[in-house]
Amino acid sequence: MKHRAIVACATFGLLMVMAQPGYPQAAIAPITQKDIAQIKALGSALDAAALAGDWDAIAALFTEDVCLMFPNGPILRGREEFREWLGSVGYSASEHRIEFQEVDGYGDLAYARGEGTETFIVTGMETPVTDTVKILSIFRKQAEGSWRIAIWMWSSDLPAPTEGSE
Repeated sequence: MKHRAIVACATFGLLMVMAQPGYPQAAIAPITQKDIAQIKALGSALDAAALAGDWDAIAALFTEDVCLMFPNGPILRGREEFREWLGSVGYSASEHRIEFQEVDGYGDLAYARGEGTETFIVTGMETPVTDTVKILSIFRKQAEGSWRIAIWMWSSDLPAPTEGSE
């Protein structure tokens, strides 16, 4: 009898722990087609904001604690650091197209693999550069239901800069 009581208490305790918010659940629902459409639409929103030079609109598409990993560049952490960096480089785009081809996820996390093309110029450059990039991003669903970019990583098809180049 004492053994049953211990097992019952232990089972009840385990169930209480597993029911707590944040405990990993075995069967988290996959994201919906509506979620996928919202995430894919973020590519078009990034395009419009980049072409307009609207740094606030770009930054608003990312989570407050975003981590951005540039090719051959620094890691930026946080929306404000990213926003300040955008304003400091003198970036201007005449072409900007991002398309997420593969989107999947579960619960409030999703990933997207995509590609993009941009023609841009930054302070110190004399002629614009056209680049094709590969993108891998992690998205987090916000409390109000929107999706924001939590991790943004891309690689360029251009050759890596050599020492002494821009």
